[in-house]
Amino acid sequence: MSDPEAADVVIVGGGPAGMLAGLLFARAGIETVVLEKHGDFLRDFRGDTVHPSTMEILDQLGILERFLDRPHTRLHEVRATIAGQEVVIGDLSHLQVPAPFVAIMPQWDFLDFLRDEAAEFAAFRLELNAGVERLIDDGQRITGVELDDGRTVRARKLVIAADGRSSIVRRDALLPITEIGAPIDVFWFRVPKPIDSAGALRGIIAPGTLMALIDRGDYWQCAYVFQKGMGEQLRAGGIAALRARIEAVAPILGPLGTVLANMDQMHLLSVKIDRLDRWHRPGLLAIGDAAHAMSPVGGIGINLAIQDAVAAANLLAAPLREREDVDNLLHQVEARRGLPTRITQRGQQLAQDRIIGAVLRPGANFTRPPWPVRMLGRFALLRRIPGRMIGLGFRRERVSSPKA
Repeated sequence: MSDPEAADVVIVGGGPAGMLAGLLFARAGIETVVLEKHGDFLRDFRGDTVHPSTMEILDQLGILERFLDRPHTRLHEVRATIAGQEVVIGDLSHLQVPAPFVAIMPQWDFLDFLRDEAAEFAAFRLELNAGVERLIDDGQRITGVELDDGRTVRARKLVIAADGRSSIVRRDALLPITEIGAPIDVFWFRVPKPIDSAGALRGIIAPGTLMALIDRGDYWQCAYVFQKGMGEQLRAGGIAALRARIEAVAPILGPLGTVLANMDQMHLLSVKIDRLDRWHRPGLLAIGDAAHAMSPVGGIGINLAIQDAVAAANLLAAPLREREDVDNLLHQVEARRGLPTRITQRGQQLAQDRIIGAVLRPGANFTRPPWPVRMLGRFALLRRIPGRMIGLGFRRERVSSPKA
């Protein structure tokens, strides 16, 4: 790039949406810079599930084999322990895609992979330790960003906000937003595990308790789900009471007396579901969690963000390469991805209100899985329905953006 303080496309945020968008626009020969506020991608308690729809995109780009060469585990079925009974609630093995499974890979490894692949294109640049202080508005459109070190980076054509649920677009109220809400919050924590023990991904549902365990090789990344607003009450109750509850419903973790020593080990995720009423304004487009904050239910936030990035490149890369003004095209990205976002969020709402809410309700009591889950256990064909929803989602994208 000839000018380190300018690019055709400036992407704020080096998460999955931002990194893949950077790769796709640079692949089309468009000068692109991704600005990531941290010095690396190594942060815990992020989503680690790469779904078949995302790996289908990697296959279309010709990089799936290299992705699968990286350490990961494969999940062909979605299993849960409900009232002490292990049941299969989703089967992905029948999907007619290059990778009919969920790949469990730490998100930092996935982002490192996207960085390495994007770096093959001369038009790509990644700046770390580049926190964005504000977007620059000339009164007519967004024209660039000001970094927290005082520098400015000019966007010749477009700024893409891909900086997650705490996006600068949300912080500065640059676009209107609708709060949908969520009845749950989550404590994330880690527990050591034998490397050779069976793992991948486990869900645990018991009266008053919902947990998820993600295999990270030598430790479990654990999510303890509770009713929204109860975090302070749980902290006040102390680690001993919470540890006893976790040991009772998740014996696979083993004794936790020396593992969970204090509440500081519990990292709070305040769950919310919302979406921007409009994803764009002149010079600016929001994608991924910046446009729509998702619940962790189903682990599909990463994959929805990836689909947004592909749609944005499909619709905008060719006009950008021809030096066209794309402001009048930005609405097409929202039109393309708005419906799948609304459908997915509605599904998460139903799961939270009718299933998770019932499990966590005070006095909840059940001794066996509910009848829909028992039906999934009895009839293998039925498991394909949730398997397809989890694996492929709604309106998955196919890469059609140009390659320089």
